[in-house]
Amino acid sequence: MGLALLFAGQGAQKTGMGKSLYAGSPAARALYDEANRVLGWDLAHMSFEGPDAALTPTKVCQPALFVHGMALLAALREQGKASEINFALGLSLGEVTAYAAAGVFDFTTGLKIVAERGRLMQLACEQTSGAMAAVIGEERTSVAELCRDFDVEAANFNAPGQIIISGENTKIAAAVAGAKERGMKKVIPLNVAGAYHSRLMEPARVAFAAYLESVPFAAPKFTVFTNTTGQAIADPAAIKNALVKQVVSSVLWEDCMRQAAAAGASTFWELGPGGVLTGLARRTEKSWSVKNFSEFTDLSNA
Repeated sequence: MGLALLFAGQGAQKTGMGKSLYAGSPAARALYDEANRVLGWDLAHMSFEGPDAALTPTKVCQPALFVHGMALLAALREQGKASEINFALGLSLGEVTAYAAAGVFDFTTGLKIVAERGRLMQLACEQTSGAMAAVIGEERTSVAELCRDFDVEAANFNAPGQIIISGENTKIAAAVAGAKERGMKKVIPLNVAGAYHSRLMEPARVAFAAYLESVPFAAPKFTVFTNTTGQAIADPAAIKNALVKQVVSSVLWEDCMRQAAAAGASTFWELGPGGVLTGLARRTEKSWSVKNFSEFTDLSNA
């Protein structure tokens, strides 16, 4: 079996995530305690008790999702499971978690990277007026035409017929209206803080590149895929460049999943709350074997 780990992106967070892991797994508890120490604020309490409004901001939910993903992996390994991992991939923020899982950098370094990424992206959101919308049931070509005509960008190719567009508030509003005029039946504005994976994140990209310059990256211990191309990536310098570019470029999630399957992934384990990626996988290819692990009790199914 070719095992591929999937790590969730922003938007998957929910209050209570990680609480059962902290209670049931010493390895997971150690990561949450380390995260609190490194960050200087109580990520564990924020994750376990919320409220949702406190967990939602980019600078909070990104570290919370990273730690939750790594805690699930630590708990699985503690139980003698996930000993043979062949692939890892993550959606947006989850790509950082995938690299940490593959040993490109250690947990503490990864947490610092995620915290800075989240801080810079939140700053970019506050400095711009951005929005996003989901386009459901359309081909990539028709969405590309919509983006071109309304000067917005395709932020996420999540699954067949699920594409997210991103850009300035007024332009996204115009694109949503224009899509309906073109007969696109389901175009849904999203409740997000800004225009992620678009040129409005350029200030975050520049600052993130400067931050990563001095951070050492190693070659991954197993195959990882980058959102920027959907392809496997192994060279440490290329991984660093991809993480920087990813802030402003489209997330080719469907491509990542298909490339992992083509490379030999026969089982996908989503380590994250809510089962978002499990749902996208089933929408992409019903025959894939996919499981979601969110809570400590889920680990018995591994």
